[in-house]
Amino acid sequence: MLRRSVLAHSLALGVWTIARPLAVRAQQARRAHRIGVLSLAAFEGTTLAEVMAQGLARRGYVVGQNIDIEDRFADGKADRLPGLATELVALKVDLVVAGSATAIRAARDATTTVPIVMAFSGEDPVKSGFVASLGRPGGNVTGVTAVARDMAPKSLEMLRYAVPALNRVAVLANPARTEHAEYLRMVQASLPPGVQLQVAQASGPLQYDAAFASMSQAHAQGLVIFGDVVFTRDAGRLAELARLHALPSVYLHRAFAVAGGLMTYGPDLRQLLDLATEYIDRILQGADPGTLPVQQPTRFKLAVNARTARALGLTIPPALAQRVDEVIQ
Repeated sequence: MLRRSVLAHSLALGVWTIARPLAVRAQQARRAHRIGVLSLAAFEGTTLAEVMAQGLARRGYVVGQNIDIEDRFADGKADRLPGLATELVALKVDLVVAGSATAIRAARDATTTVPIVMAFSGEDPVKSGFVASLGRPGGNVTGVTAVARDMAPKSLEMLRYAVPALNRVAVLANPARTEHAEYLRMVQASLPPGVQLQVAQASGPLQYDAAFASMSQAHAQGLVIFGDVVFTRDAGRLAELARLHALPSVYLHRAFAVAGGLMTYGPDLRQLLDLATEYIDRILQGADPGTLPVQQPTRFKLAVNARTARALGLTIPPALAQRVDEVIQ
């Protein structure tokens, strides 16, 4: 009897001895990763943190279980970003997801060791100094860039489909964005013979009225708005001014067409943000951000506001209609 008791105790001790390390490892495996999300503006009516949470859930990360998200939203105030980035670093997050070029810059200035994932960069990440090269970033920053070199000429092409008689076109550029000069050169190179180009500039809401007034004075028949985080934030106001001046316009983000702009042509933002969650997953599993190549958009979407087209007296021709991904009524 005693022998059986000792044997049973020994077996139980052995099971406990084996099980304890397994339990410890399971607890360690269940340790929630902690990521920071730094963003300047909302994304199609929601926050970048919410979009990231949805994308990460599809990869098996559940907020409150195996991942925690520290959201720092600047609500359109760029001067708040450096302080918010410093807060995230002080919290010892495993990585920072940055949702715009200004957010990426703030995060990079706050740390050279914590991995930074670009969820959406409207600036060339090499020229901006975020990475050494697209193929091998080399530092603590990698992720997704929304920059596609031929985006501005493609936008002009879509506008010309919508306005076949277009012979005076305006562009709206932000003088604070150095890459807008490159976009302008590309548009100029793509202009067909006989089409005149007018350049209007604005760095924020205080210049919008004057910029659109100058377009009207120049008798512009269409407008290409260059991609910019400020213009995206103010998409509703820009769409309103385009309507007031009866100016067929094209921009990068869908929010512009939803707000009443004629159309938008740009990267599939959902694809870009889903790619960002792939970087998060790989880095949390131990990948070195400096060796993960930066990815560029491969899918583009065209949205047209049918009500605005009717108000402008435009009929969307078949050549354009067959390329439309979404018609907004």
